[in-house]
Amino acid sequence: MRMAYQPLEELLPKANNSVYRLVRLASVRATELATTGVKLVQAPAEQKLATTALDEIRAGKVTEKVGDMAAKAKDEKAKDEKAKKHAQS
Repeated sequence: MRMAYQPLEELLPKANNSVYRLVRLASVRATELATTGVKLVQAPAEQKLATTALDEIRAGKVTEKVGDMAAKAKDEKAKDEKAKKHAQS
């Protein structure tokens, strides 16, 4: 099987021109695809989930929700701090 070409010049604007954000968005979406199996674009069954995630991003079907990501990061930080306090007790 041949690897799919993903045009970075089309993908980066979808992630605010940030490679980090693009990778993060694709990673989260690929994980969702692995869990649910629900694809938002036509894709062969044998295609890798990361490739399908990038196809969905390029098609505009998946977008970054900055507020959701910030809230999740804040929740994770609070959990870490709580775990550290508990470990010190």
